[in-house]
Amino acid sequence: MTGDEQPELLVETRANGAIVILTLNRPHKRNAFNASLLTTLTKTISLLDDDPAIRAIVLTGTGKVFCAGMDLADVAQGGGEKIVFEGGILDFVRRERRTPIIAAVQGAAMAGGFEIMLACDMVVAAKDAPLGLPEVSVGLIAGAGGVSYLPNRIPAALAREVALIGAPVTAQRAYEAGLVNQITTAEDVLPTAIAMAEQVAANAPLAVTATMRILQHALAGSTDLNKINDEELRRMIGSADANEGARAFKERRAPNWTGV
Repeated sequence: MTGDEQPELLVETRANGAIVILTLNRPHKRNAFNASLLTTLTKTISLLDDDPAIRAIVLTGTGKVFCAGMDLADVAQGGGEKIVFEGGILDFVRRERRTPIIAAVQGAAMAGGFEIMLACDMVVAAKDAPLGLPEVSVGLIAGAGGVSYLPNRIPAALAREVALIGAPVTAQRAYEAGLVNQITTAEDVLPTAIAMAEQVAANAPLAVTATMRILQHALAGSTDLNKINDEELRRMIGSADANEGARAFKERRAPNWTGV
């Protein structure tokens, strides 16, 4: 961490009702993450994820870049292991969450920044934003989900191209491959992501949490998927929110969710 950084400013937090907007805030480093930023990010998300009042999170970056990945200056000084492990990027990409995160990718998402994007539940991106995994060009591997998760998300040919050549592709191409949910102008990325988060937040919180658990286990190839599905289904069938949803539908009114 450089002398002009304050740890509490590495990730800016802004509440918007049941939605929280998190902003990676190292613009002078193209929002590249060091150990301090990742520790702040993972702790912040952990706190938000434990707060039942928070229904959705939007993650974006300051300025014209979403995230340039690992701060290679820190890696060159021997700080790579701390950035990856010990509360680093692996904690972010592998955490099982109850709260959906929508990535608002207004600019480049490269290397670990691309892997952070991959770990989010939905993505809104500027159509010309470059996305890529250049790790092989600097003697590393995309070990935080880039190599291991990407082939399950896009066609194998494109996954190999992104991982082995290391050259970026546009968000437009990623959208066409099914990796990005919506593309828009850079100026409209954050408002569009917030609108998606509001749609998530309007749904029954208990049902969203249950759906998140099933989705995460399904995407991870869990062998216990049927068991997890049935556990959540039984919990939902008997919930107050399920009864409220049915009554609201019948009465043609907005439901009043209680989260139980």
